[in-house]
Amino acid sequence: MTVNWNGVAGDLRVPGRTIDVKRSVLVLVAMVAVISLVLWAGWHNLRARRLTLQLKQEDHAVLMPDVKETPGEGPMDITSGAPSPLLHKPAPQFALANLDGKKVSLSDFKGRPVVVNFWATWCAPCKVEMPWFEEFSKKYAADGFEVLGLTDDADAGRDAIAKSATRLGATYPILLTDGKVQKAYGTDEAGYLPMSFYVDRSGTVIAVTAGLGPKDELEAKVKEVIAAGAK
Repeated sequence: MTVNWNGVAGDLRVPGRTIDVKRSVLVLVAMVAVISLVLWAGWHNLRARRLTLQLKQEDHAVLMPDVKETPGEGPMDITSGAPSPLLHKPAPQFALANLDGKKVSLSDFKGRPVVVNFWATWCAPCKVEMPWFEEFSKKYAADGFEVLGLTDDADAGRDAIAKSATRLGATYPILLTDGKVQKAYGTDEAGYLPMSFYVDRSGTVIAVTAGLGPKDELEAKVKEVIAAGAK
């Protein structure tokens, strides 16, 4: 406030300054709107890519064929059904954190038949397959059979991954991948989920499945890995 020549209180508001403030507010609102639009577009694009991959998986789910000879070192070709280069070779070792932060190693299960299953929270075929593996892990527990669920999208966060695993009824160990294990097993090159590696008691990969195969065929693989090396 100020006082005019007649001693009456006056208003100090300057029209030009008021306009500048309004203009600044409008600019700020516009910037927030643009940033929000960019973030939404990025999220929508990521969701679209994941949906495309998911649909591709559902349309082209295959069961990897078994072979009697060790294949070459080339990357696996899902489309042609070429076998994994890990088939009949030692399973790559790993030590990954579980949902409680505890390190779990493949070597912890030495002498036991194991399925190393790569999955993701957004993968529709995985959500069909995982309850089957839960059933098998209970059904063949007396044979020492174990399933290790390696989540491919560890960046989704432990809470989201834990909720997804709980909804699917998976009580077997869920491990957070580190990027290295995907490379070691070739799942990064395959770009395909789910993928499962059946490791016998000696630590050798005796079968690989990719995509959503029939339940009875997956169980046959489980029986095969249990029988391999059994005394």
